[in-house]
Amino acid sequence: MNRQVGEIRNRVSGIATDTNVSKITVLGVVDRPGIAASLFEPLTEVGISVDVIVQNASVGGATDMTFTVMRTDLARAEQVVQKVANDLGSGEVVTASDLAKLSIVGTGMQNAPGYASTMFRTLADAGINIEMITTSEIRITCLVKEAQVAEAARALHTAFDLDSTG
Repeated sequence: MNRQVGEIRNRVSGIATDTNVSKITVLGVVDRPGIAASLFEPLTEVGISVDVIVQNASVGGATDMTFTVMRTDLARAEQVVQKVANDLGSGEVVTASDLAKLSIVGTGMQNAPGYASTMFRTLADAGINIEMITTSEIRITCLVKEAQVAEAARALHTAFDLDSTG
């Protein structure tokens, strides 16, 4: 094993999963200041927390916005988002509830190369598709199909040498 891969493996301290996850995508959101606030404020008002947020680059003045909420909040969140999307003249609202969050947790994730590529290659080699990705200083999180999250976690445990007792 080369030194860089060994250092990457040694810095990952754990794998975390969360199966109480659903995804909402609003297609064709008008790209102008205040739209994100208009979308997320009503969710806050009804006590729904939003987690992973991805906004695509604007094409022709419109963008798509995808975010996650707890699966237990999906029905209420979808009602709120559909109303806001209609008020904004946005396109379709699409949901998925068969997802799970899968994270590698450790130190210095943003400052050392290799964490993300090792995670992504491991998932690809296991035939697991990544639906969304987010990163922070201590974590890289992917959304994957819930049916594959246990297999994905095992593969990452092996890839980052978390199986050893050493």
